[in-house]
Amino acid sequence: MIWLKKETIWQNFLEEVQKQVNFTSYQVWFKDLILVGINENEIIIQVPMPTHKKILSTNYYPIIQNIFFSLTGKEYEINFILEEENNFVDKTINELEEKVEWNSNLDPNFTFENYVVGASNKLAFIAANAVAESPGTIHNPLFIYGKSGLGKTHLMQAIGNYIMKNSHKKVLYVTSDEFMTDYSGFSDASNNTIDYANQFKNKYRNVDVLIIDDIQFLVGAEKTQTEFFNTFNYLHQSNKQIIISSDRSPDDLKKLEERLRSRFMWGLPVDIYPPDFDLRCRIIKEKIKNSPINDLIEDNVIEYIANSCPSDVRHIEGTLNRLKAYTAMYVPEKIDLEFAVEALKDFVNKNVYVESSIAKIQKVVADYYKISIDDLKGKKRNNKVVIPRQIAMYLCRMETNETFPRIGLEFGGRDHSTVIFACDKIEKELKENVELAETIKNLKSNL
Repeated sequence: MIWLKKETIWQNFLEEVQKQVNFTSYQVWFKDLILVGINENEIIIQVPMPTHKKILSTNYYPIIQNIFFSLTGKEYEINFILEEENNFVDKTINELEEKVEWNSNLDPNFTFENYVVGASNKLAFIAANAVAESPGTIHNPLFIYGKSGLGKTHLMQAIGNYIMKNSHKKVLYVTSDEFMTDYSGFSDASNNTIDYANQFKNKYRNVDVLIIDDIQFLVGAEKTQTEFFNTFNYLHQSNKQIIISSDRSPDDLKKLEERLRSRFMWGLPVDIYPPDFDLRCRIIKEKIKNSPINDLIEDNVIEYIANSCPSDVRHIEGTLNRLKAYTAMYVPEKIDLEFAVEALKDFVNKNVYVESSIAKIQKVVADYYKISIDDLKGKKRNNKVVIPRQIAMYLCRMETNETFPRIGLEFGGRDHSTVIFACDKIEKELKENVELAETIKNLKSNL
């Protein structure tokens, strides 16, 4: 819900009139009008001459009424008065502000406070906070991309909720499907009325922040793309904030119009990639902290779930819901690994949780070399850290079924080529370095 001042309504009204009538008509019949007031059912407008009363009432009344409906969501009776009649206007008219219903479509549960941040989403989180603090002035548009289930929607709605909480700005969150549905109704010949056109434009252009989820679904909808292009331009030129999400980068949206893809690059494209093991564990802890299982669950169960859901936060949520339901049925004194495996046996891949998981290999190597796991994942490049890191990567490749990209992700988001280089280097040295071979043997025995 927002509050529109009378002056704002009137300014928006005049702007819309100029779009719907020609220049001469506007100058003659609308330019000198004055909004006197708005009460519960009536809008009163002062006109210069009696002729204005007649022409506006007979020729322009439907346009005027429809525009006010699009701006307020309510149908008013429009009354025209002369200046000398103004003294008889009811002084109870609310001349300050009119309460207008507005549905932002935001989920209040999506906030920055409960968004868990790690290496895989840190840049997106920082950019989102910057946009929330100064919408329309930085990173416009903000384009967030990444595979499904990684928290893009949460982050976008967190921006919207923050802006709504800390300002009077008008925010709208929609999916691309909803945008297409609205546009289909607008473009349908049977519904192509001034009233519907006003409602459509008011919904998407009379906002301060427009958030569009899953923009990739506009592929193939050429007319809808054109309308979104026009909406984008209108908002951007008005310094209104635009936030977009997609399952792929702007460059990879090859089937979208080039002019749209180029505009997506005007601001900041930022990616979110799958969370590493540590972040998955923290996400699990965040999602259970206020639930009945929080005080029952053991740490190795959290690690089990984190290993069972390697790439999708939604899979984590589904797994936890399954565990909660199973716990409610059997009411255990504690949720240990045996109980969790039984509860989730038909829900997760039982072969995912193996003794030689990436997390365990990292711990064994870090303990052996007396360094921290953070060192293995970090940016330090001295031999005290680089050699153990390369050995750990090599063991992850040899002792698990994980891919090079997945291993790189678990080592601070490194590129897969870095992992390949490390594995090739260790494998080559093993042929000549007896001491290294003995070290690898010892490490394997500790797994």
